[in-house]
Amino acid sequence: MKCLLLLSSLFLFLNSNQKIEVPSKALDSAKKTVLATYYHRKFEGHRTTSGTKYRYKKLTAAHRTLPFGTMVTVTNPSNGKSVIVKVNDRGPFTKKLAIDLSESAAKQIGIYNKGIAKVNLSYTLE
Repeated sequence: MKCLLLLSSLFLFLNSNQKIEVPSKALDSAKKTVLATYYHRKFEGHRTTSGTKYRYKKLTAAHRTLPFGTMVTVTNPSNGKSVIVKVNDRGPFTKKLAIDLSESAAKQIGIYNKGIAKVNLSYTLE
């Protein structure tokens, strides 16, 4: 009975003249400029946090908070080159850096010899 009373009160509140904003899907996407680095080849074959093995030839990345499987477009603003990587690990574990790319991904966008570079990230969470 208490549950029914609570539900009816909630229904009356929601049907009042107050406007309720529903968040749009746009909140689940982001575009950011961050610092990136890449995995050293010595980690080849090591297990990532998601359980898959790191392969330097694959287009993968580590991110502290994005869900595993998220596809992230990483663009080097200095040359305009982009790559799409799949998040399969956690890291980097320094607040200064936002993403660790696989060696292959870093080479494709031209940051491999730099060590650390400014990149643009864009992704959509589903």
